[in-house]
Amino acid sequence: MAVITLTTDFGLTDAYVAAIKGVILGINPEATLVDICHNIKPQNIPQAAFVLSTAYQFFPQRTIHLVVVDPGVGTERKAIILRTAMADFVAPDNGVLSYVIQESSPRVMADSVKIQPRKLPSGLEAVAITEPRFWRTPVSPTFHGRDIFAPVAALLSLGFPPIEFGEAVTSLKVSPRPRPEQKPDGSLEGHILHIDNFGNLITSIKSDDLPPTKQPVTIEVANQFILGLSRTYAEGSGLFALIGSSGYLEIALKGGNAKAFLDAEVGDEVKLRQQPEGVGEEREDKKAWRQSQPAS
Repeated sequence: MAVITLTTDFGLTDAYVAAIKGVILGINPEATLVDICHNIKPQNIPQAAFVLSTAYQFFPQRTIHLVVVDPGVGTERKAIILRTAMADFVAPDNGVLSYVIQESSPRVMADSVKIQPRKLPSGLEAVAITEPRFWRTPVSPTFHGRDIFAPVAALLSLGFPPIEFGEAVTSLKVSPRPRPEQKPDGSLEGHILHIDNFGNLITSIKSDDLPPTKQPVTIEVANQFILGLSRTYAEGSGLFALIGSSGYLEIALKGGNAKAFLDAEVGDEVKLRQQPEGVGEEREDKKAWRQSQPAS
């Protein structure tokens, strides 16, 4: 039984997601459709790439992942199929598959700071979707998700090989994965990548980026300071930080919503500093605790 996932920025207050599902089920009524996320911030390609990366690895082999976050819809940007050893991806060629490509070959884009075409590493195959006989007609210039991507994903689920849909390509647009930057003052500067349904702020700082010693760290976000890391959500008090299930540093608010409390948005800055040993540590601890408490 074919599994097709959907990741979009369409939200759930309109019929766009339902229309895509209707097209898929009209071609393959036996397909299992799974929603990864439809609340990507509108046209936010980096956020979509991140959210997809936290889920696709947990699906069965040969799952088809349909991604429609497409600010270039109706332009000359390519629509593509990417085949990996694990799954197929149907998406615009705009960097939304950057994490997938880089996780298949960590050396890809390691030296780049902007989105640009990159040669695909060994083991990945890509096809530009150029064969209109598989599309719905007429094709809306504003809704390729329904008229191009959805029928292609559905036909893939029926066993059609990717090359049937167009021409093989050897490079796709890839953007560098957001990584924290070491600043001259010794701090590590990252940014908020995603805000989950609980209002937790997921940052670009990974567990591997933390100092190797057990010396406490201070996290600064929206002029608030948090000392140290909690191990679980239950251990946290007030505003706290921990390494979440995706392996990234998160900011959360015990019994509340960190996004609302901090008025935070995707892209906001987060700084991490290692606390110096010795004198002043207790004072900093109290200061950080006071500043992290929710307003009454």
